[in-house]
Amino acid sequence: MKLILDFFPIAIFFVVYKMTGDIVMATAVLIPATIIQMAYTKYSTGKIEKMQLATLVLVVFFGGMTVLLQDGIFIKWKPTVVNWLFALVFLGSQFIGNKPVVQRIMESGVQLPSHAWRSLNMAWVGFFAFMGLVNIYVAFNFSEATWVDFKLFGMLGLTLVFIIAQGFYMAKYMPRESESVQKEED
Repeated sequence: MKLILDFFPIAIFFVVYKMTGDIVMATAVLIPATIIQMAYTKYSTGKIEKMQLATLVLVVFFGGMTVLLQDGIFIKWKPTVVNWLFALVFLGSQFIGNKPVVQRIMESGVQLPSHAWRSLNMAWVGFFAFMGLVNIYVAFNFSEATWVDFKLFGMLGLTLVFIIAQGFYMAKYMPRESESVQKEED
């Protein structure tokens, strides 16, 4: 359910853009859709994560600039800024605090050695930096319609591939079935 909720604003942006061909109108719909998404998240869970809040602020800022100045360039920069901001946060967590961000997010469900958490965190830093660069490349070297398609399908596809690769990396550190049974018998 959370995944569907997370993609609600971009899906609405995509549909409005495809119906109108107008990036400013699609952005004008994106802003309240994101605010509604955050309000629903706050209502249903009682909290909003810092990353979600940062994304909301950037959607309102870059989206507002797009609508105010009637120029789609601002909303095209938003994914890059979001990705690079996340890259900086993940990188900073390598040096500030006692756990990298990825460990704080995932450790309740997964146990990994400390070096694996650090490697995984740095992989996310690289992924976010890469996604920011790819967004700029597509936004400024292809048509607006191609960028909108990439924003939904390309970025989602690349993220899924990265998450699958992350799963294979993490699997190296998971206890095998025989190890789990042995620990239970002891």
